[in-house]
Amino acid sequence: MTSTDIKYWLMKAEPDSRVVKGKDVKFSVDDFEAARTTPWEGVRNFEARNLMKEMSIGDKILFYHSNCKNPGIAGFAEVSKEAYPDYTAWDSSHPYFDPKTKQDDPKWFMVDATFLSRAEHFVPLSLLRHIAESAESDPPDEFAYIGTDGMKAMKAMPLVTRGRLSVQRVSQECWEVIQMMSEKGGWEEMTFGKKKPSTSKRPRQAASKNSRATDDNGDGKVEVDAGEEPDVKPRKGKKRKASDVAGTQEVPRRRSVRTKKD
Repeated sequence: MTSTDIKYWLMKAEPDSRVVKGKDVKFSVDDFEAARTTPWEGVRNFEARNLMKEMSIGDKILFYHSNCKNPGIAGFAEVSKEAYPDYTAWDSSHPYFDPKTKQDDPKWFMVDATFLSRAEHFVPLSLLRHIAESAESDPPDEFAYIGTDGMKAMKAMPLVTRGRLSVQRVSQECWEVIQMMSEKGGWEEMTFGKKKPSTSKRPRQAASKNSRATDDNGDGKVEVDAGEEPDVKPRKGKKRKASDVAGTQEVPRRRSVRTKKD
């Protein structure tokens, strides 16, 4: 695979403990580094599934901490096995069992991902949003090395324009800028993400059941990233993943306890 053939992706997982069906579905960069290679199971969103089906061996992945107090890019990985049926979907003991899918007609797929490295400097979502909002200006001295082109690339990144989907495309330009930022840092003493106080006297309305969320497979599950979109509380059933997956399918590696939001 040449560099022009490589595609770039962002994939989310939860770094904090959360128990579903008696199993902890967290999967942090520490867990990923320990597992080294892991099946990316538990995705229950059609758009995210379809993106995984486009992945090729050698494609690069930004590993993203989601649904936590400080979401952001924590590491780098690559696709090590192309999409194959997600056998956890028909395991009734698995947190994300789907009774509507069958082994002879699988609905959900997963890839294998292999850990490459940690981000030397964690790249927070608040920083990426700050860059996107300031894209028409020159970058501040703290990370002037990304240049104006880097600022503009961040503005178009799906993570800041859309946010919720657990698997996302990443442009090569964004990949290179984020990789550079993770190596060089410089923003650690800066403050991002503080919201201006509201001047409206109208009470804030609670988010509706389907507010700013996707339910592509019609099963009531929605794309939610707590800590990123504070108007909507995360709903159960969207995270992945769990250990002790039943079955005798391949991937004889150490089982991870990753969770992905779909």
